[in-house]
Amino acid sequence: MSNISDQQAEEDLPPLPLPEGITSDYVDCTASCGLTWHVLKAGEPGRPLVLFCHGFPELAFSWRKVLPRVAAAGFYCVAMDQRGYGRTRGWPRHQAFADVDLNDYVFTNLVRDLVCLAYGLGYTTVHSIVGHDFGGVSSATAALMRPDIFRSSIQMSHPHHRPAEPALGRQGTGGEEEKKEKKVDIQAELAKLDPPRKHYKWYNSSPQAAGDWEAAAPQGLEAFLRGYFHLKSADWAGNAAARPLGKWGARELAGMPEYYIMRAEHTMPEAVAANMAGEDALKTERWLSEADLRVYCAEWGRTGFQGALNWYRAQTASTPQAARDMLLLAGRRIEVPCAFVSGRRDWGNYQQPGALEGYEDPGTVREGCYRGARLVDGAGHWVQQEQPEAVVREILAFFDTL
Repeated sequence: MSNISDQQAEEDLPPLPLPEGITSDYVDCTASCGLTWHVLKAGEPGRPLVLFCHGFPELAFSWRKVLPRVAAAGFYCVAMDQRGYGRTRGWPRHQAFADVDLNDYVFTNLVRDLVCLAYGLGYTTVHSIVGHDFGGVSSATAALMRPDIFRSSIQMSHPHHRPAEPALGRQGTGGEEEKKEKKVDIQAELAKLDPPRKHYKWYNSSPQAAGDWEAAAPQGLEAFLRGYFHLKSADWAGNAAARPLGKWGARELAGMPEYYIMRAEHTMPEAVAANMAGEDALKTERWLSEADLRVYCAEWGRTGFQGALNWYRAQTASTPQAARDMLLLAGRRIEVPCAFVSGRRDWGNYQQPGALEGYEDPGTVREGCYRGARLVDGAGHWVQQEQPEAVVREILAFFDTL
């Protein structure tokens, strides 16, 4: 393991306002995955390693309330700024949309990043990998691809669903033919609604999204991010209606809030501004202080959003690179202990209809490996920030089953 101190870093960055028990560090993996990781760590090296993967638009900093508490139970806890985010270096910043190599952001490469980080930390196995939001896809896919390294897995706020499979041939009177299923063009179907809508994942994959997020018009970056965090939290009354959807269809999806299923004419800052009208944004200061929010604003103001949004481009937009690589996992299931933890008021639990229930399918998770879902009261999408004590209890209860 080669660590680079903050003083030796290429960029002169101010220290993060971290709770007691957490330190900021760098792990040099340039010789393997090309990254110099920025990590937050708690606990003693040599104890069982637990990795924490954040989602969008978050950072390793999002685990600040969880790391010391889990470490106190006897674990070495490490949260990383993932590729495209924060203080991790080795990915091109402020790169034009057209110049991005999306091969860097397909999950075969993102899991490779995590393998290299574990080795860079001096470990060949990881006791558990915990992921929130898009980090939940990381945690599930890492366990799916390398169960020998990632020995258990927790997803938060983004349930795992099994990888797509190639069309299955079948014998018929005219010879072998492919079984074909009609695939819903969800963007086209949403556009037909009155008023027309669009899916946020496809919007975040578009060429204009990074510029929209960075401009944060009309409210400015701080108010925009405060509103975005507010609207996806338990503090917004609209999330009390979070419920399973009947199917993957435009009319069903249109029942979700506009931060997921946007008005066709809106940018994300405009969607947030429209839905924050009349809201008391100060409610969220209970769990996201002004000082904490400034950390996010400073980091996004420095890096821009394109690197992080490349995750949406590579995964959601079904790029040829991602589709090709995921076929390697066709028919594969999670075969290590896993669990799902989320806020009860989180629409993210249901945005992929059937995914949460799919954990019970032995074709998705091997029999005996799924430890169940835990929905935390008083939390929306940002469960580890809104209700950290409850999240720590659920993590440690899961570890007790291993």
